[in-house]
Amino acid sequence: MGPESQEHTSRTLDQVHGVHVIQHSPFGLEEISQDGTFQQSTDGRLTVGVNQLLRVHTVQRVWQQRPACLRPIHSCIHGDRHLGERIANVLTSIPFIACGIQAPRKNLNSKLYANSLIGVGIASSLYHSSKGRLRKYLRWADYTMIATATVCLSRALRDENPKLLMAASALCLPIQPLIVSLVHTGMMEVAFARRAVKDPDLKPLHNVHKLSALLGGAFFVADDLFPETPYLHAGWHLAAAIGVSACNKLLE
Repeated sequence: MGPESQEHTSRTLDQVHGVHVIQHSPFGLEEISQDGTFQQSTDGRLTVGVNQLLRVHTVQRVWQQRPACLRPIHSCIHGDRHLGERIANVLTSIPFIACGIQAPRKNLNSKLYANSLIGVGIASSLYHSSKGRLRKYLRWADYTMIATATVCLSRALRDENPKLLMAASALCLPIQPLIVSLVHTGMMEVAFARRAVKDPDLKPLHNVHKLSALLGGAFFVADDLFPETPYLHAGWHLAAAIGVSACNKLLE
């Protein structure tokens, strides 16, 4: 292509709105802003921009491949496959309400925990009795209430809690309730074990709690691994309710 044809092409492109051809620099790029001024970016700036896009893309790919436990709760993939299982899941949610009613209410923290247990039972009952588009929102409410109850329990068991941890829990509660539940359940287990060491009378109760926790964890995992097996979720409800009832003794 000769100089004359290049000049003709440049003039043609110059007539296109927003395009300005630079003859003296094969690596230059100019853009016309809304006010009509030209902004030139060199090949170095383009390289920086490309590198930034690559980094953002890499971070996005890593975040998309994160494990399921780090993903927000949207809906339950399986569960309540027939009427009998639905009724069983609703009925086994009622013990959480009973635990909340019977829980000690000595101070504000213990009252919040007791009320949160009632909320867990109500949210679980509503979720398992629901159908349609509302179900995924009630699933989120179910997990969020469970996480809220664990946070309230850790506050009730300890007079002082790390402010940074509580702030992080409050921020993560709506989007990562499972992670919040795991953290505060672990704190509760440590507190329960320490109390049982100091008070021998609590050891039998602690043994019941440990057994129910192991059984509940097994039901929870099995419900995810064997979705076609019925009534596993109801079994998890019962095991968790027994463990919660044992925890209530720590507040007396």
